[in-house]
Amino acid sequence: MSGSRVLVVDDEADIRALIQEILSDEGYEVTAAGNAADARDAREQKKFDLILLDIWMPDTDGITLLREWSDGGDLLCPVVIMSGHGTVDTAVEATRLGAFDFVEKPLSLAKLLRTVEAALDSVNKGPSSSRRMLPSLLAPVGRSELMQSLREKVQQYAEHDECVLLSGEAGTGRGAFARYLHALSRRADEPLISVTAASLTEGNAEEQLLGREEAGEIHAGAFERAGKGTLVIDELSDLNGTAQKILLAVLEDRIYRRVAGSEPVSLKARIVATIATDQESRIEDGSLRRDLVARLSVLSLRVPPLREYSEDVPELLTYYVDKLVDAEGLSFRRFSVAAQNRLRNYPWPDNIRELKNLVRRLLLSGSDADISLDEVESEISSDATSDEPLVKQDLLSLPLREAREQFERAYLQQQLVLCNGKVGQLAKRVGMERTHLYRKLRSLGVDFKSVTAED
Repeated sequence: MSGSRVLVVDDEADIRALIQEILSDEGYEVTAAGNAADARDAREQKKFDLILLDIWMPDTDGITLLREWSDGGDLLCPVVIMSGHGTVDTAVEATRLGAFDFVEKPLSLAKLLRTVEAALDSVNKGPSSSRRMLPSLLAPVGRSELMQSLREKVQQYAEHDECVLLSGEAGTGRGAFARYLHALSRRADEPLISVTAASLTEGNAEEQLLGREEAGEIHAGAFERAGKGTLVIDELSDLNGTAQKILLAVLEDRIYRRVAGSEPVSLKARIVATIATDQESRIEDGSLRRDLVARLSVLSLRVPPLREYSEDVPELLTYYVDKLVDAEGLSFRRFSVAAQNRLRNYPWPDNIRELKNLVRRLLLSGSDADISLDEVESEISSDATSDEPLVKQDLLSLPLREAREQFERAYLQQQLVLCNGKVGQLAKRVGMERTHLYRKLRSLGVDFKSVTAED
């Protein structure tokens, strides 16, 4: 809507200038304010059709300013929130106060223009969904190609109603992807219910999932509480046999009966399940039904371990600093460049969960403005055992000789498996003379007792 009046409120001069230039070129009349006081003055002098409002400002933050306008009944135009790192709590509060949408920094100019147009168009279309901002703020953090690709895949899956199976190591954020999927879907305004599989026992699974009818009263189970929304089964491998049987039957028939009930109830919710990476071994030992996994994995997504997109670690550190400062009132500190580089090369065996806990400890335990390399070294664990996968071992915490031995041991053990325990084949594969290889295996404590007679 060319000619519309737009107020840009941001304490960063470069961003104000960039937005003003872009929107002016598109035909908008733009006023810029560097803080809350300037924004108040601008609104007293002129009526605006749209406000672009930064959250983090030195004098009065954007949410406080938005609350001031909302409580005063003075919010007469759409407001788009701008922030480098938003939180779900911030999104909920902003939407409650009347914000229209959220734009992430660094700004995508194409998205900014689309959002500005949509916000201005919304004035004639009535109030937008109160959940509009949540998908952006629930999006898993990371600008790496891997994370961008995962977000795109979730966006594709969100358009369908089929079951989704999210697999990955513990702590990788599978639950966050489930919430993002729900927020993007047309079910976003419906309930999101999560059931921890381990909480279901052989005795209570039926009632917890299906519900119960008793003395004319209905006690809704998880399927029913989810309504037309999304039901997340967290850690499918922990689901007992009875619960697995119930879940499979409901997925197949799309109907169920409450305990002590007679009338069938239709399943309306979408089912999303998370599962660990050892699912095949659980299927092989009989503790997990293969047909259930197959039914749930119509759409599947592997959530990668943090070590596979370590280039996003600095951004994740910043994100969790901002989030914990905002949500828990912790003192703000920033990671030094050396500390960030060290953590980019840390294997993160417990993934995102470990990173968040590390940030919390460092914010609680230190007082300097910068988090130093020494602080990081003292916090991260250096006692990784040699029987862990090599990718989970923090080799940078070891002296060179020990690190080299750890690598050689893990490397030769895996190569020996690939050679079916035959040292002769191993020697050819790794390019070593056999006698020297025998000495190396013995010195590293690598068991090669499975060697065949010809070796």
